[in-house]
Amino acid sequence: MFAHPDAHARTLEGSGTPDHVWRAWAGMHDVPLIGADELVPPGTRAVIVAPHPDDEILACGGLLQLLAAQGSELLLVAVTDGDASHPGSPLWPRERLRRVRPQESARALQALGLAAPAWLRLGLPDGGVAGMTPQLSATLAAQLRHGDRVLTTWRLDGHPDHEACGWACASACSASGAALVEMPVWGWHWAAPGDARIPWHRARRLPLSADGLRRKRDALRCFASQMQDDPSTGQPAIVAGDALERLLHAWEVYFL
Repeated sequence: MFAHPDAHARTLEGSGTPDHVWRAWAGMHDVPLIGADELVPPGTRAVIVAPHPDDEILACGGLLQLLAAQGSELLLVAVTDGDASHPGSPLWPRERLRRVRPQESARALQALGLAAPAWLRLGLPDGGVAGMTPQLSATLAAQLRHGDRVLTTWRLDGHPDHEACGWACASACSASGAALVEMPVWGWHWAAPGDARIPWHRARRLPLSADGLRRKRDALRCFASQMQDDPSTGQPAIVAGDALERLLHAWEVYFL
């Protein structure tokens, strides 16, 4: 099991850094720009490794559209089915989430213009990926080709499943000759502008067009299980408010 010693400092409690704080930070414009054809050069396969259904849209929904437009070969890897997102919910029991969340992902990808991408579902336990990091790394290494671009959640993102996917992909890339690109998702929650814990020296900013951002937002509306309140428990939506808006800027950030 991989666990960074500073994990306690990257908590996901509360509402996190407000989105307006990130939007007002001028330092984001100092992050170098990058294009889709640099992240994934033409003729190169992109392998998107998502800890949970919706992470592939939250992290790189804009990039996915650009890769489809440039004709890149894609492999989407769903590590878990996201069935632990609503503990104790009569409305969203595990069995329903296990069925519905992959369907939500499929609809979201269609909304981005990816009708039928190659998709590998691994069915690892939601919330338990950290305990299966070696197995996940071996499974991924067997799927990867030399020169693939592997995009996954950042190794220090703050969510245990996200971090475990980052570590597993790093190991699999080292074994296979693929290149790793990491994507912050929950890092925007616990970090603050200019935060020294963010590897800004590795960060690159992919600009999104107004239409690309609109389609990303439309795709995220497909995740009703995550974007709507749960009246059966009184719990708010899993991803809403600042948590959602922090990932709907006119750019996406990637760590090379």
